[in-house]
Amino acid sequence: MSKPKGFEKPTGVKDYLPDAVVRLRHIERQTLACMEKWGYRQIITPTLEFYDTVGVSSSTTDSKLFKLLDKRGTTMVLRSDLTAPIARVVASLLGEEPLPIRLAYHANVFRALEEEAGREAEFFQTGVELVGDASPEADAEIVALAVESLKAAGVHTFKIALGHVGFLHGLLQEALPDNEEAQQELKAYLLERNYVGYRNRIRTLPLTDRAKQELEGILRLRGGSDVCDQAVELSQDQTAQRAIAHLCRIWEAIGDYGLQEHVLIDLTMIGDFTYYTGMTFEGYAAELGFPVCSGGRYDNLLQQFGRPAPATGFALKVNRILEMVGNRPLAAARRVLVVYEEGQRKAALQAAMELRNTEDVVVETMKAADYAGTQGTFGQGEDAHQSVLRNDYDEVLEFR
Repeated sequence: MSKPKGFEKPTGVKDYLPDAVVRLRHIERQTLACMEKWGYRQIITPTLEFYDTVGVSSSTTDSKLFKLLDKRGTTMVLRSDLTAPIARVVASLLGEEPLPIRLAYHANVFRALEEEAGREAEFFQTGVELVGDASPEADAEIVALAVESLKAAGVHTFKIALGHVGFLHGLLQEALPDNEEAQQELKAYLLERNYVGYRNRIRTLPLTDRAKQELEGILRLRGGSDVCDQAVELSQDQTAQRAIAHLCRIWEAIGDYGLQEHVLIDLTMIGDFTYYTGMTFEGYAAELGFPVCSGGRYDNLLQQFGRPAPATGFALKVNRILEMVGNRPLAAARRVLVVYEEGQRKAALQAAMELRNTEDVVVETMKAADYAGTQGTFGQGEDAHQSVLRNDYDEVLEFR
């Protein structure tokens, strides 16, 4: 392989220029401020973790982890999400803190993806974890906070699709009790949103027409409280019945928040069924065909770190949100340039310091000789002065 050129970057990573960084930090500040108002405290975890602890506990498949060896030969990973690292902290450094614990984060994460158009190996997530509360109200809080966080990030038109992995587990177990392979195949089709493949596979199975109709019926279970009533009739399996009862209590609590207009029940929404244990959801914006947030309940993770506890949470996909809001105008700070002659440096720099203590003011300083180089001659003519004022600054203060 030839040596890369100095300006080249690895596939899947990018540079963020100043304007993009301003918008990225704006999203970060707004969403973290929203989460703080709900009682979520911010946490920062290391970029590097041990593979044998956080790596194997992550929801990210092993093939998508970035692995490296330290000088002792121990396998490390670049964090692929924040949920597993936070579980580690809750079980160790916060091990004596009473539950429930509410934590928020903003960080870059890394996933080794195939070289596909638009896929990124490094991206940003902002999210929360609520550990120690198994109630439907806790799940409803997470969904409601996801709604409010998307609003804070500047996403105006979106829908959150809400499902429960337990319902599908129960439905498939009832219909295919001795065919685990077929169950996994049908789950995989739903996870990929391949409904044609799902229907075609059902039709090849040795089932009664009624059983096939019930399995296909899940594709029509999208909407509001009416979905709860229909789902109860679709399966008599106890796992499915408990799941739909829990989900409908979540739906009712979201109604108490006054946020049902942003949410719909979608029983094909199963998330990563090897990781999530209950409620799961994704948020879709009108402008994008990809989810801008995702989350759910994962009650089995904390026990891997020695502190069994139920948990639920979500993450905003900040890079995708940035794609949406990146061209929208932000309230810009007033930009001021202070230009000074050598003998007026003290007065000019003190004036600049005073201005910087004013809200929403950005101040730069420049020596008169350098300013003259950009304009021809310092202070020579209104036209020369206005070109800088018009192009880069709202005001130019001269100290001569």
